[in-house]
Amino acid sequence: MTATVKADLSRYDQKLELILRASARIFAEKSYHSTSMRDISRATGVSLAGLYHYCKSKEELLFLIQDHCFGRVLQRLEERLQSESDPIARLRIFIDNHLSFFAANMAEMKVLSHEAESLGGDLHEHVSTRKRQYTRRARKIISEVQQAAVASQHPPRRNGQLKKNARPVDTTVATYALFGMMNWIYNWYDPRGKLSVSQLVDNITRLFLSGFLSRAEHATVQEGSEQAGMVNIWRSA
Repeated sequence: MTATVKADLSRYDQKLELILRASARIFAEKSYHSTSMRDISRATGVSLAGLYHYCKSKEELLFLIQDHCFGRVLQRLEERLQSESDPIARLRIFIDNHLSFFAANMAEMKVLSHEAESLGGDLHEHVSTRKRQYTRRARKIISEVQQAAVASQHPPRRNGQLKKNARPVDTTVATYALFGMMNWIYNWYDPRGKLSVSQLVDNITRLFLSGFLSRAEHATVQEGSEQAGMVNIWRSA
């Protein structure tokens, strides 16, 4: 590939990146269905004819936003996981990778959350396949963490089964609970605020792995009625 061709491809990619970022911002502000190609043309300074040079339709723009996001997140994740075998470290990498990317791409996160069903046909199926791949990766990592924790504790067994009080959390519930914690940040998190991305990652990792209260703290709260009242924000009297 000649230097001229490489430069042309680079300019093309840069212009497409500008269009996708602007489109994501407008979709997040106005919603996909309320946005026109003319809105995107005005926001980017690219003519309508120019926009159609990069994509065939508004739906293809939405597809490219979602496909590029999942593609980049997955690629970065796999690269970072290659050199790590410890389950908890791998989980932290997964959380850090997800939050670091979307903290820098809040509009894209909102679009992925709100416009998940706005695509149809093959475009919808392609993005859905990406999502399933990503979700399976998360579930596998969570399952590895759970298996390592069970193996390290050697809990008592009855007829080869874990006792009820040692029963692990369902991995499907755990997986979607984790995504729920992470994907909600676009509603409240300000990357320019006092809480850094690394602090956000640390807090969500600890909440997911240990809960808001440790076992010792939880037991203390249950034993003292005054303390229990202090943490029960839904009490009616």
